[in-house]
Amino acid sequence: MRVDAFDFELPKELIADRPMNPREAARLLVVGEELSDHLIIDLPRLLNPGDLLVFNDTKVLPARLLGRRGEASIEVTLHRDMGRGRWRAFAKGAKRLRLGDRLQFAADFAARVVEKAPGGDILLDFSMEPADLREALERHGSMPLPPYIKRPRGGDARDRVDYQTMFARREGAVASPTAGLHFTPALMAALSAAGIAHLTVTLHVGAGTFLPVKVADTDNHVMHAETGFLDAAAADRLNAVRAAGGRIVAVGSTSLRLIESATDEGGHIRPFTGETRLFITPGYRFRAVGRLVTNFHLPRSTLFMLVAAFAGLERMHRAYAHAIHARYRFFSYGDACLIDPAP
Repeated sequence: MRVDAFDFELPKELIADRPMNPREAARLLVVGEELSDHLIIDLPRLLNPGDLLVFNDTKVLPARLLGRRGEASIEVTLHRDMGRGRWRAFAKGAKRLRLGDRLQFAADFAARVVEKAPGGDILLDFSMEPADLREALERHGSMPLPPYIKRPRGGDARDRVDYQTMFARREGAVASPTAGLHFTPALMAALSAAGIAHLTVTLHVGAGTFLPVKVADTDNHVMHAETGFLDAAAADRLNAVRAAGGRIVAVGSTSLRLIESATDEGGHIRPFTGETRLFITPGYRFRAVGRLVTNFHLPRSTLFMLVAAFAGLERMHRAYAHAIHARYRFFSYGDACLIDPAP
């Protein structure tokens, strides 16, 4: 399918720079047979008793680093843990880097370039134990915000809280599962009182989620890999909800992709551990997820392709046109949609 079918014009002033405060005050566009405007705080009455919300409990690492290569400044964003102290990273000015270059991030924190790949992708060797590397990132790193959110060099302390969901527990992401940012303990209590339960799964979101689709046709796009975990207890509970007539409501595209990756052709959800490269475009047959809460996504992105597959491309173009006209806030810190699947 042609990638330009997923394009749309977005005024730059609609890109959110900060989340709403309180978070559940963000707007919510319900996308069903008709469009209707609500707030996130309305979710308890928009969902049904017996529905199950599924959140991603990945925790974002402060994976953006500023350093020097000799006299030259360098900025890298770690995006994939390769084990044994090695991380794949995107580097600004990567063409100037050479194999063996030492990148100094602090007096006691450095890495060597041991591999270069196309697109600014490099492999760094920190020669550190995982716990020591995590501690160094906490001291010297900043949150890896998407490129459309502008911050001073070195980051902003507020984003250490703002860019983390209340469910964040398992370290490993370098981008936030942003649909979960709208939820607070007060909202969760209201959902529980309305008979709407929740559980968590884990998909470590990679920086590849922000990479543009550079090909003309979706058939030629290579989807980035992300590591996920869905245990046997979660699989049993998801299957039981569906068997009882409830709906699985994925909070975010990451939860949806993991659940669908764990579901067999017969619709049975199984435990899952490992990588998924599931690339969802129109024509995909959804096996398990019944509704989706998600933010507004970039044009021509794999995420907009996913929601177009879920609800129908024409319906999502209509929904986004409505959101732009109504001045909804877009992208990671923006407002959200509650989407029903296409008939």
